[in-house]
Amino acid sequence: MLSKSQARAFFLGGTVIFSGVFIALTVDTVRQTDARTKSQNLTDAVKRGKLIWEKNNCMGCHTILGEGAYYAPELTKVFEKRGEAFIRTFIKDPQAMYPGERKMVKYNFSDAEITDVIAFLKWVGEIDTNGWPPKPDIVAPSAATQVNTPVATNTPETKAVPQPEKFAQLCIACHSLSGKGGVVGPQLDKVGAKYDATYFDKWLKDPQSVKPGTAMPKLPLSDAERADIVRYLAAQK
Repeated sequence: MLSKSQARAFFLGGTVIFSGVFIALTVDTVRQTDARTKSQNLTDAVKRGKLIWEKNNCMGCHTILGEGAYYAPELTKVFEKRGEAFIRTFIKDPQAMYPGERKMVKYNFSDAEITDVIAFLKWVGEIDTNGWPPKPDIVAPSAATQVNTPVATNTPETKAVPQPEKFAQLCIACHSLSGKGGVVGPQLDKVGAKYDATYFDKWLKDPQSVKPGTAMPKLPLSDAERADIVRYLAAQK
């Protein structure tokens, strides 16, 4: 057993050593803060977006950088996962994107406010968090391993039609193609063999008119953007 003087020395020595380690780690963390948070990218838009985030208590439902609630999706890397087009469309009208499913409040933000929120989420996603939140270790089955699922082939028709930017930003969030994408909507492999361009155009223009009650949202696409997606889908044979 330790004597009183030895115990006191052990306690004081341990306190000094671990206090020193704590201070050193704190100094090192503070020293790295600017670089890891990319403070040079803290624009006025990012700051305004942060104020909107706080004013509307977004953390009451969402989690960001480990802080917040777990009622709604974690948003630390949402810009990387979804992209600007999807986030902008979703914030404008969450119900329209997922009819009857989403409980996200429609805040009626202006386009400028949505731009600021997106800037904030983009900045957050670029912070060096040492790999947090970790990516799921669950590997989604590829199109080749799913039962009765045709895999898109590199036919001359498919190669000749490049994938539209809006398709990659919006459609892939719910649909999959060649084993990549979401699982909410039907797979789009060889969908061009089932439907023609006229059908795709009508469907994208107003899904409810084709299939009342469908969960497919009416996407905010210009005529040119819709035409590009129609041409791309029709080529998937």
